[in-house]
Amino acid sequence: MVKITITWMQCAFGLMLGTELVWKKLRSYGKALVVTTLTQSLGTFAVVSLAFGVVFAFTDIPIYLGFVFGGIALATAPAPALSIVNEFHAKGPVTDTLLPMAVLDDVVGIAVFFTVNSLIARVVSVGAVALYMIPVMIFLPVVIGAVVGLPTGLLLRKCKNKAITLVVLLAGITVTMLLGLLVNKLLSGITLNFMLMGVAFSAVFTNMVTQERLQEITDCFSPILAVSLLAAIVDLGAPLNYRLILGAGAYTFLYIAARAFGKYFGARIGATVTKMPDTVKKYLGFTLLPHSGVSLVFTGIICTTLSETRPELAQIVQGTVAAAAVINEIIAVIAAKKGFEKAGEIRTKNRT
Repeated sequence: MVKITITWMQCAFGLMLGTELVWKKLRSYGKALVVTTLTQSLGTFAVVSLAFGVVFAFTDIPIYLGFVFGGIALATAPAPALSIVNEFHAKGPVTDTLLPMAVLDDVVGIAVFFTVNSLIARVVSVGAVALYMIPVMIFLPVVIGAVVGLPTGLLLRKCKNKAITLVVLLAGITVTMLLGLLVNKLLSGITLNFMLMGVAFSAVFTNMVTQERLQEITDCFSPILAVSLLAAIVDLGAPLNYRLILGAGAYTFLYIAARAFGKYFGARIGATVTKMPDTVKKYLGFTLLPHSGVSLVFTGIICTTLSETRPELAQIVQGTVAAAAVINEIIAVIAAKKGFEKAGEIRTKNRT
């Protein structure tokens, strides 16, 4: 029962990302924004993967674990930076770039992380998963989510009542999960990702309703999403002890430093190449440092992949990211606020 509940919550997590994937918005973003998003996201993945890969090359830890850290690190959780924008009424080129980039960053993060997760699943299963099944592990969850998302979107367009809206959402997530479990049982040897199903499920109905209706839907579901995220964090932290976190001290420092380097210079390179304003070149990277919520969800997924055959590797990832989530979030919020201040976009006189 506990396992079913956690699986259901993994589907529910998908709404956190899928409801941001509004096609009209994505299509409207300019070339400069897309290029800068790619340089900072993929740049972070490359820097973190390389840094850990070099360290692991001199230890008994498999080098492929470096790509796990890279896949987790590229994600951005913009909520802390956006809260600063709302609190201080920040306005300017950095703010205008950050808001849509937060959405595009989710797209890149999903694509890279789930590709890495599928490849790692094959590696730790000692080749038990055929190479041709890797695309299946990536795209089949998308198909399952989309199949359920279509009728859900039709229902959400018609019903306006909050209670009915919530029932439709809960039913859609449950059906998505049950289909995923059924396919997992039929396709022995592979495990499909339920969060990716949730992303596809919510992305489909998101693009079938108006922006106003989408806001109503997300407001209705946000308490359940918050509880699900809290459960994921508790589930991730439950097996940890202070020795595990302290033992990951050097890796935690490396993770935070490499990720900050990749985010800052990746954003700066992209903004320079696309001739964005100087304030964006200099300070956008600081606003992209927070990522605790997304990192913990991704960590839970990858640790599930590793735990069956390589539990010692799962412990390294858990200890490192759990410690980094706490330390980085303190540093990141301060850095993000300083970034907006240096860019001249915080107007303290308008503070409410």
